Amino acid sequence: QVQLVDSGGGLVQAGGSLRLSCTASGRTFSSYAMGWFRQAPGKEREFVVCISPSGSSTYYANSVKGRFTISRDNAKNTVYLQMNSLKPEDTAVYYCAAQKPFVDPSDYDRYDYWGQGTQVTVSS
Repeated sequence: QVQLVDSGGGLVQAGGSLRLSCTASGRTFSSYAMGWFRQAPGKEREFVVCISPSGSSTYYANSVKGRFTISRDNAKNTVYLQMNSLKPEDTAVYYCAAQKPFVDPSDYDRYDYWGQGTQVTVSS
């Protein structure tokens, strides 16, 4: 079992930055690919970004490429999402998720564990 705790959301003006964190319980964090998804009101949950278990590969949705950066610290069981140049359309609840084995970075159904979500609100 893996428990994920998301944090770092908040209210920010357009053009601003936030850093989300997701900390995992357990000793096997380094064997999981970690992803971030988001869900805006009235919309389906959508893929944002994923990082491979070792951290050597990353995958981004086109909508965030060049603005968001994912990283991980396996010694701290934590994955980070640095979000820059935020836009009002980035407003959503952001969820981290863990996938093992690593099959498909953007497939919601491949992820086994989910955080509780953290709200990001970007004002115009």
